[in-house]
Parts: sequence; structure tokens; C-alpha cells
Amino acid sequence: MLFTDSLTLAFRAISSQRLRSFLTLLGIAVGIAAVILLTSIGEGIHRYVLAEFTQFGTNVVGVHPGRTKTGGATTGLPSSARPLSLEDAEALKRLPNVVAVTPSVFGNAEVSGNGRVRRVSVYGVGPGLLVVFRAKVRSGQFLPDEEAGSARAQVVLGPKLKNELFGAENALGARVRIGGLQFRVIGVMEAKGQFLGIDLDDTAYIPAARALELFNREGLNEINISAAEGVPAAGVVAAARELIKARHGRDDVTIISQEEMMSTLSNILDVLTMAVGALGGISLLVGGVGIVTIMTIAVTERTNEIGLLVALGARRQTILGLFLGEAVALAAIGGLFGLLLGIGLAQTISFFVPALPVHTPLSFVLLAEALAAAIGLAAGVLPARRAALLDPVEALRTE
Repeated sequence: MLFTDSLTLAFRAISSQRLRSFLTLLGIAVGIAAVILLTSIGEGIHRYVLAEFTQFGTNVVGVHPGRTKTGGATTGLPSSARPLSLEDAEALKRLPNVVAVTPSVFGNAEVSGNGRVRRVSVYGVGPGLLVVFRAKVRSGQFLPDEEAGSARAQVVLGPKLKNELFGAENALGARVRIGGLQFRVIGVMEAKGQFLGIDLDDTAYIPAARALELFNREGLNEINISAAEGVPAAGVVAAARELIKARHGRDDVTIISQEEMMSTLSNILDVLTMAVGALGGISLLVGGVGIVTIMTIAVTERTNEIGLLVALGARRQTILGLFLGEAVALAAIGGLFGLLLGIGLAQTISFFVPALPVHTPLSFVLLAEALAAAIGLAAGVLPARRAALLDPVEALRTE
């Protein structure tokens, strides 16, 4: 039997039972649509989270006090870890392949100026912050490079904080009070937006030495290092660890590179995407059961036709291929409808909920269609084999 004849017979068999074929197609279509929709949302979230972290660069290394794999913040329990100091930050600047270093002390405080008061996040940092976190100053200047002990009481405002306190007025040179200390405004940052729900524009930046005094801290929350582009982060991490060990007398810090963090985060998000895709795959299994059912019924209904084909000289492989072709065609057409439905739903969600990132890679589309065809092939094997093994004489006698 010619291939074109096999296709004609397969599509004629599908179209002869339109309602039954449509319901079978619908089962596969819903499964494929669920897979496409869920994996699109998962991939969109994956890209969104990675983009949020990489906006600060991909070569940042964080040094945190304490031997722990968390952020190193104090837990309130006694600790033998030596606090990180401004002198540690200065020493780290001299390491090879280190472009910039910024100490970091952060907390929450009231900022008052121009007759207005606002509670915001206050960061004690160094002049290297602009390089380490790819930040920019919109007007004025950033914190100057000064000796830690003689750092002047100067502040750089985030754009939102500046607008809340001063509106359209020029804030440069104005005096603001942060906590119980007076600061002079020397700059306003460029808008940075939000980072995982944290408003980076509603902030104030002051010298780290002044922040230690403001928050009554003994040591820094962390030290952030910007490594040279193209240099493996592992080498900078090892050098920083050795330096801190020499200064503190023991290895009492946790050093995490952004490269390591991004790799771990990417693996977690990949698992999440596969997990939500697997949930949609359950619908595909249901669709596969539908194909088994419809093809089993088709073999029973067309027993006489099968006997006639065999009697006319059709080989058993031809009968097997005929029924397998019907099953694959059902699944492929259902998969195509499912792709259109899934992509349409994903784009609809993206249109009405712009905050929810949705992305459908071409690889997912091709994989979903191949999966639909594979399910049709697997589901059609048993009914097709049963049809191929029918005895032609008995089949012709069947009413």
C-alpha cells in the first residue's frame, strides 16, 4: 500500500467519527496546552529572577561574617566569629584581580528634611559601590574616597526619597537628619527600580564608618567585591579567604560568589520549570488513555475491513502501520491545537498581567509536539498490534 493511500485511509477513518475524534483530540490538546502554559510561566519566572540578579553584574563576590552558607547576618546568639571591619575591606582592595570593594552596613532609620519625615533603608557603603553594583549618580556626586576615621557626614539620596522630601526642588547642599545625626546631601542616584520587591530608589547612602556609628554596630554586615571581567570567581574567593584567615587568625567568614549563587539558583529554577511541566504532563497521560480507548473501539468496529484488506494481500505490517498512523495523526493534530491554545493563553495572561513574566521558548514548542506524537504512537501500539494479528477468515465472518 502506498504511503499516500495509508494517509488517506487514516484521515478518512478520523473524519468518519467526527465527534469521537474531536473528544480524543481535545484530551491531547488540553494536555499540551497545560504543558505549554505552565512551562512558559516557569521559564518566564526563571528569566525574570536571573535578570533581577544580573542587573548588578555577574562578577560580584560577597564576604559575610561567620562560617555559614546564609547571608551572615546576626542571629542574636553568641558567636566567636570576628566582625568584619573597614580595615578588612581596605585590605581586600589590594588583592589581584579585584576592581573595586565596598563595605556594607544596612538598617532602617527615619530621614527628615525640608519639614518632612520618611522611614527608609539606609546603607553605609564606600565609593566602590558604583562599580560593584553598576549604579549611577543622576546629579551631584557619590561618596568621596576618604579615610574611614575621617569620613564626613554626607549622604546620597535615592530618587524616590529625594522626591518625597524635596519634590522638584534642588536637594544638593541641603541638610537632612538620619536617626540622630546630621548629613549634607551631595548627590542623587539614578533610578534603579525594584529588586525582588525591595524598592532600591527609596534609600539613602552614607559612609560606612558613619553607618556603624548610626546603628551602633561593631562590624560590617558584609563586604562586596567586584572581580575583573573574565577572571574565574573561584580564584578571587580563594585569595579573599586566605587574606581574611591571615587577618583574623582563622577562617571565620562565608564567601559567596555571584557566579556560584546564580548557578545554584538556575538549577533550582530549572527543577521548578520541569516540575510544573510534569503537572501538565498528567493531562497528557489522560489524553493518551483516550487514544488507547478510541483505537481499541476502532479495531473492534473495523474488524471486517481489516479482514478484507488482508484477504486482498495487505501485509500485517501495513495493517499495523495503518492503525499506528491513525493514532499518531490524532495525537499530532491534537498537539497542534494544544500548542495554539497554550501559546494563546500564555500571551493573554502576559497581556492582562504584565507583572507576571511569560516566555515560551521554541524548544518547548517542538518538544511538546514531539511528545504528543510519541504518546499517540505509544497509545496506538496495542490496538494496532491486535488489528494486525486478526485472522482474516474470522475477521471477514464478523458482522
